[in-house]
Amino acid sequence: MKYKSQQVAYWFFALCMLLFALQIVYGFIMGFARIGMDGLHDWIPFNTARAVHTNLLVVWLLSGFMGAAYYIIPEEAQRELVSVKWAYVQLISLALVGVLAITGYHFNIWEGRKFLEIPRELDYLVVINVLLFLGIILTTLYKGKRRTTTALVLTMGLVFAALLYLPGMIWFDSQVTDSFFRWWVVHLWVEGVWELIMGGILAFLLIKLTGVDREVIEKWLYVIVGLTFLSGILGTGHHYYYIGVNKIWLIVGGVFSALEPLAFLAMALFAVYMYRKGERNHPNKIALFWTIGSAIVSFVGAGLLGFAHTLPQVNLYTHGTLITAMHGHYAFWGAYVMIVLAIISYAMPNMTGRKRHDKTNGHLAFWLSNIGMLGMVVAMGVAGVVQVYLERRLSMDFMVAQEEVKIHFVVMLLNASLFATGIGLYIYEFIKYGRPTDEALEMKKEEEPALVH
Repeated sequence: MKYKSQQVAYWFFALCMLLFALQIVYGFIMGFARIGMDGLHDWIPFNTARAVHTNLLVVWLLSGFMGAAYYIIPEEAQRELVSVKWAYVQLISLALVGVLAITGYHFNIWEGRKFLEIPRELDYLVVINVLLFLGIILTTLYKGKRRTTTALVLTMGLVFAALLYLPGMIWFDSQVTDSFFRWWVVHLWVEGVWELIMGGILAFLLIKLTGVDREVIEKWLYVIVGLTFLSGILGTGHHYYYIGVNKIWLIVGGVFSALEPLAFLAMALFAVYMYRKGERNHPNKIALFWTIGSAIVSFVGAGLLGFAHTLPQVNLYTHGTLITAMHGHYAFWGAYVMIVLAIISYAMPNMTGRKRHDKTNGHLAFWLSNIGMLGMVVAMGVAGVVQVYLERRLSMDFMVAQEEVKIHFVVMLLNASLFATGIGLYIYEFIKYGRPTDEALEMKKEEEPALVH
């Protein structure tokens, strides 16, 4: 750790761990409900558990991105954050918004729009929170000694994410119009600007972990940014197939959805190539595992599995089934969860001065969570194929079909237990690291990698 203000990131990461654990709990509530064990239904019905599960994911990932920015930007700008005090204010307000929203869901206080259930009043608090965050980051960059491509791509992703939240706040009387603009938030976040955030964090980690020259790594970022904008924006069309808009979106969505895997393929090739090119034997192997793993799994989950069911001819049958859940779980896990866990794994030893990255628990956490997630995805995929055949080909009633696929949720829950064990070990290691120390600051520059040209 080179700058004292980087310690702010620790508390954002701590919030990540807390909310991630809660998200898993609500995932189990839904999983058990799917096999008939719904004893909590009177207090936490399935629709509430689902809204909490997905919204916790969004909040803790945003907390992770913000923590990553507070850690990365001082190093990239070569100066302290302009205000640590306001960064803590922003953290507290973010946590407060999350608590109010999640609590409200249990009392049916929400808007009912999938992924954007947060009440309108809290939307304004979110805007204030994000403006404060961007003010700190942009001012730090402006006053910094240098402006790197890595920092600019990361910041560009964060700024666009803030701007694209605004269409979701506009009130429409038409459900079709509302759904049209809702996807500007949901799709253009997860299949657009969040990819820029992922790319910025990925570049920073590869520079630190592989020892490859910054110029070589940052050239790849331009390719990733270009592919993201080329495919991501008009790729929104695959959400417009059946919501009542013009048929032209069947063509636009199909063509540009087919191009969307290219951005993730570029990131996977980028990460593997830089790893092979690098000559630095960095001691933090677990951070490297999460980094390379994120690039590869995101290509499979977000790229290949997304492409597999977003073509109109296929999506006609798979739309709104467990095939979507399969893709969603593996895409979010690879593209965003793993990259946040990667930056946390890299930053914790540097902020605390405790070198626990070679512990067995860390490696177990990586493999158990990845194997568990893959098992969950396969179980949902098989259940989804069966569901598509029963409902869309045989016209079986939805609830009858759900009974037929129940056994697959038993398999999913077994794998979810393996996944939860891995994440539990990760959180345990996070706690064992303890809080940041000034001694870690005095250790100053971590061993700088030898440049490889």
